[in-house]
Amino acid sequence: MRVVLPRSVRRHPARLLLSAAAVAALAATSACSTSSPAKTSSSGTGGSKTIQVVAAENFWGSIATQLGGEHAKVTSIITNPDTDPHSYEPTAADGRTVAGADYAITNGIGYDAWSDKLLASNPASGRTVLKVGDLVGKKEGDNPHQWYSHDSVYKVIDQITADYKKIDPADAAYFDSQKQSFETQTLAKYNQLESDIKAKYADTPIGASESIVTPLAESMGLKMLTPETFLDAESEGTDPTAADKATIDQQISGKQIKIYVYNTQNSNPDVVAQVNAAKAQGIPVAQVTETLAPASATFQDWQTGELQGIADALKAATGK
Repeated sequence: MRVVLPRSVRRHPARLLLSAAAVAALAATSACSTSSPAKTSSSGTGGSKTIQVVAAENFWGSIATQLGGEHAKVTSIITNPDTDPHSYEPTAADGRTVAGADYAITNGIGYDAWSDKLLASNPASGRTVLKVGDLVGKKEGDNPHQWYSHDSVYKVIDQITADYKKIDPADAAYFDSQKQSFETQTLAKYNQLESDIKAKYADTPIGASESIVTPLAESMGLKMLTPETFLDAESEGTDPTAADKATIDQQISGKQIKIYVYNTQNSNPDVVAQVNAAKAQGIPVAQVTETLAPASATFQDWQTGELQGIADALKAATGK
């Protein structure tokens, strides 16, 4: 059974084992795998291919969908905004999806350890696997929220395109065209907002509720004042120290931060208190979420909405 945890409940590092039902299903479906170099299924006319793709999280799945176009069918496992990717428990249906996949995309960096178990339970020599953490040179213990890093997103785009071309070389030109269009047109507003915020507000001090905001702040040159130990504790579901909370209280009461950014999908009494305190001091508050919100959103619409909110908050705070 899928475990769905509201983000208001404290999170714990992913230590979950696959349920017995899921393991049994994975064992049963492992025979469906093939060791052929490319398990692409035929679709359309002229022998065109459709790559079967599974993404652990829908933010990477959205990118993979748009880069693959008509030659990729992408299934994302984490799609419900109320589901905690850190502690998700895979279902038997997830096992069947992985068993039939030519290509798998996971986040890594300790964020979705359950996906490693899914893949290991159904080994297939012909399946290509992209672990984002390995691609961007991050290890467990580093910040896993790399979909909020502009540089990391573009590395993922490059790698997905390269992998699609390797799996389906006959459609290489199509994938190149998809990539060019995605980067120059689809992501145009996303790129422009990142660039504008960096140009106008670089080194502006901000506060945040958890470490999901750190890669975003780094991409835009904003100065994170919230102690990293607090950000990590909130992200990992552990108790922050009294000293860190006192520091943040002082930053808010003294208006040392210009805006406060918080993850609405991971709220608790400490965060609520900080949000309320910031608002009471007239400090603009901006919001982010961990996964696509709504779940039907595209990566670019989701990101540009959040970036616009941050830009508006910074403008209100600085007058620029």
